[in-house]
Amino acid sequence: MGLLDDTAVELGKKIKSGEVTVKEAVMACLDQIKKAESTIHAYVTIDREGALKKAEEVQKKIDEGKLTGPLAGVPVAIKDNMCIAGMRTTCSSKILDNFIPTYTAEAVKNLEEAGAVILGKTNMDEFAMGSTTETSAYGVTRNPWDPEHVPGGSSGGSCAAVAAGECFYALGSDTGGSIRQPSSFCGVTGIKPTYGTVSRYGLIAYGSSLDQIGPVGKDVTDCATILEVIASHDKKDSTSLDRTDCDFTSALVKDVKDMKIGIPRDYLGEGLDPEVKEAVLAAAKVLEEAGAVVEKFDLSLVDYAIPAYYTIAAAEASSNLERFDGVKYGYRAKEYEGLHNMYKKSRSEGFGPEVKRRIMLGSFVLSSGYYDAYYLKALRTKALIKQAFDKAFATYDVILGPAAPTTAPKLGESLGDPLKMYLGDIYTISCNLAGLPGMTVPCGIDSKGLPIGVQLLGDCFQEKKIIRAAYTYEQSRQEKIICPDMSEVLEKAVE
Repeated sequence: MGLLDDTAVELGKKIKSGEVTVKEAVMACLDQIKKAESTIHAYVTIDREGALKKAEEVQKKIDEGKLTGPLAGVPVAIKDNMCIAGMRTTCSSKILDNFIPTYTAEAVKNLEEAGAVILGKTNMDEFAMGSTTETSAYGVTRNPWDPEHVPGGSSGGSCAAVAAGECFYALGSDTGGSIRQPSSFCGVTGIKPTYGTVSRYGLIAYGSSLDQIGPVGKDVTDCATILEVIASHDKKDSTSLDRTDCDFTSALVKDVKDMKIGIPRDYLGEGLDPEVKEAVLAAAKVLEEAGAVVEKFDLSLVDYAIPAYYTIAAAEASSNLERFDGVKYGYRAKEYEGLHNMYKKSRSEGFGPEVKRRIMLGSFVLSSGYYDAYYLKALRTKALIKQAFDKAFATYDVILGPAAPTTAPKLGESLGDPLKMYLGDIYTISCNLAGLPGMTVPCGIDSKGLPIGVQLLGDCFQEKKIIRAAYTYEQSRQEKIICPDMSEVLEKAVE
């Protein structure tokens, strides 16, 4: 067992006790990045000098007793749609290739104040639009379990970096499953908190009413600990909640006695891979044996979630991406005639195909004559979906189901069929439409050797229930799902 096998919390304890220095932890990650990046490509930007300088500063504060938190000195990677002052932030898009922010996202700032050492910015689907991390302008990220497969998306870089040992934990953002789905594909743990729990200040927006920052870690303890650090009320974010129940680590208890867990029958039907179904139901069985009451039930409106989500998300994306015009910052076309031509050419050359597709769809549903027919109807459907969950949570503490219909597809399989890629989000998007917390925990490995994740959803502000259920499952299952030995994976990739 090497240093990179430790969880973020385990490493934090070793640093605090003096068993490991912050510099040693950072160097272990940087060495792993050097070995793995040519194959995995989890990062867009690596700040080697900045990380080593920060390691010295943090070590000094730890030695002086000024930093005592569980994440002090632990190296972290940040998804490339969160601003960090002085560090290039691209959203994996050509249009922001040269953008260097003058301010830092609130969630990242909270980590820095807790003593985190930032290694760099991770690759993602361009502007978080995609489910495979293949729409990035800087090349695809590969799955550490099998480099011929995708890591999921849009936080694929963050999840791949954690799985490959290129960082001890990471931050991602979740608009329609972008933390939970790649966590499932990469065999790591990720949580999307209740909307408003983590400030969106400094997060470059895709769908403002859906986006939420969350942690990616090696286990449930990591995720609960990280979430406790980044959750805060922020006056700079009008959607930020002032919560007093953010002691998420208090839910790390192996106890689900009498907890009611519901499994939607709608999630187990057509389109679900048999191996995924078997692993998810086996996870439910583990919780049942631990004392939970597990039942199947009907969750209505599942079929309407995808059209409602993509209508709302595209509409908000169309509005949010209007600011990238080549005037104020970012990419500007070299040759143009007049202001309007500069707008057109800069945006045409700067945005990729998937982003253009969603901008066009969003502009269409917001246009005169179609606003009522599509956008308002999608908002009404969103409200009905929330009502369906309210009804379900009146009976159940936690809703359990798959995180994705299949394990990670091969590179190129989804990109050629956008509709198929959109349908892959069927189990995750309702959570964002309803503003609910959701979590993915590894629950098995399929016949191809790829990880499977089980998803746990809770009612608004009930993160502690899903953390308790996830922790109980993690502690009760017989075999631990460990991220692959990267030396073996890299040897196969070379062959």
